Amino acid sequence: MRVALIQTCASDVPAQNLAATSALIREAAARGAQLALTPEVTNMVTFSRALQAEVLKPEEADESLAGYRALAAELGIWILVGSLALKAPPEEGFPKGRFVNRSFLIDAAGGIVARYDKIHMFDVEVGEGESYRESAAYRPGGQAVVADTPWGRIGMTICYDLRFPALYRALAEAGAEILTIPSAFTQPTGAAHWEPLMRARAIETGCFVLAPASTGTHPMVAVAEGRQRRTYGHSMAVAPWGEVLADAGEEIGATLVDLDLAEVAKARGRVPSLANARDFAKP
Repeated sequence: MRVALIQTCASDVPAQNLAATSALIREAAARGAQLALTPEVTNMVTFSRALQAEVLKPEEADESLAGYRALAAELGIWILVGSLALKAPPEEGFPKGRFVNRSFLIDAAGGIVARYDKIHMFDVEVGEGESYRESAAYRPGGQAVVADTPWGRIGMTICYDLRFPALYRALAEAGAEILTIPSAFTQPTGAAHWEPLMRARAIETGCFVLAPASTGTHPMVAVAEGRQRRTYGHSMAVAPWGEVLADAGEEIGATLVDLDLAEVAKARGRVPSLANARDFAKP
């Protein structure tokens, strides 16, 4: 299968981001991509919760999701919308006004095959005054997701999930052969941890890892306290044996990669760590 990692630098204006990302997907389809993957929060990058509350919509009314579904049907390709920030429906136990960070797998007819809500919230102190509290605005998911495609089974995750290997083992044990990790990694954590973690998740599970990423300094109409959002880029594809098949660097664009799903069984046959796992008593 031929996949395209779409690397973008989203603003806080959803319509602009839809147009720019759709152009890259069209380019990828023209080059033979059967599946195009976009980064985390493809529709909007912002620090302004007020702007999110004003602009974001629930899934059924979101123009970005409708646009990507129409594009998939027009081009006859599958699209993994890495994630969209959406208004969450009211739910008992969660404050009103929460958002969800939701990934969508869309088939070549424009149908939604699977949805995944990000489980692990990015609540960190990166350093040098850079901190994030995703849980202050977003409602975490609670369900791991594996979806069938014409090429193989895909396990869906988002960004900070990368640091929780038990999730990826569960996806592989459920039949995933490809792991998707759409991301908006910070520059400090990306430089330190991005590639080693991607390779580890591939090696541990014997899966292909596909990680479309945001890159650069994100243009924002609404800037909160003078802050800027910078992301690491380096969209990456990793083979089940741990080889880096593609690294997109820091430029906006579409990176195409050919995958041979037979490599999954081959890697797992050489080191059958999934089959060899044992239960144990915790200390």
